[in-house]
Amino acid sequence: MADIDTATGKDYGIGIPYQSQGFHVKGSDNYDWGMKSRLSRIFQGKSGRTLMLAFDHGYFLGPTSGLERIDLKIPPLVPYIDVLMGTRGALRTCIPPVVAGNKAIALRCSSGSSVLEEDLSNECVSVDVQDALRMNADCMALQVFIGAPHQKQTIENLSNAVNEGLKYGMPTMGVVAVGKTMERTAQYFRLATRMIAEFGAQIVKTYYCDDFETVTASCPVPIVIAGGKKLPEPEALTMCYRAIREGAAGVDMGRNIFQADHPIAMVQAVRGIVHNNLTDKQALELYYDLRK
Repeated sequence: MADIDTATGKDYGIGIPYQSQGFHVKGSDNYDWGMKSRLSRIFQGKSGRTLMLAFDHGYFLGPTSGLERIDLKIPPLVPYIDVLMGTRGALRTCIPPVVAGNKAIALRCSSGSSVLEEDLSNECVSVDVQDALRMNADCMALQVFIGAPHQKQTIENLSNAVNEGLKYGMPTMGVVAVGKTMERTAQYFRLATRMIAEFGAQIVKTYYCDDFETVTASCPVPIVIAGGKKLPEPEALTMCYRAIREGAAGVDMGRNIFQADHPIAMVQAVRGIVHNNLTDKQALELYYDLRK
């Protein structure tokens, strides 16, 4: 049996920067021009990071709290983010191109289950690369369920998207999906993020956890953290700050922004951490100042 020990105590080179050849996105030096162009729209050149706004929850949850009316809730937040993370249906019906402007698009391209089902891992590729190109997307996002009943199927979904994306210079973002029985530990996230990167995904999205620096250090492509469930604003900002400090290349927040008491103030506070190196305390002060 293969060695499955990914416990702590290994040499992750914590504190040693990733060596690039001049391109600001981790692990992307050898990609084609078109791929780099799209990644440059996602990750800002000055900071090397990104702020994504996730509003794709309805693809399996329906009209979740805060997203009952996407057309009212999301457009006011667009000026403060770098990337819109949504489904093609939500983008085409609720986000006019003039509103999206020059923001990058992370297009949700996997689906197949709903909140009514016990096993959310039974997914398929629901959007092909041609429609992603028609949507002017900058990356295709697919969930991968490592350790779930349909693990192989979701790996195939991701691999097919990577293969098609490479033909057209379209990046793929592998999203680590955490089911009900999966532990949110550094050991699990090291395994899942490394697998997704080695399958060829150019970006990995995962959750923050203890010992997160070992997760980012052992993944050869940029990691963006998911915001996850709604937290009190101080806790959400602290999570964001710690993730960036420990090597994340950005955040993809949804509920912690659009469900905040003051969403526009919150998105600017998060942006301050991601792009301006604010601490969580400084970002919280900014949030309090902007909500007045």
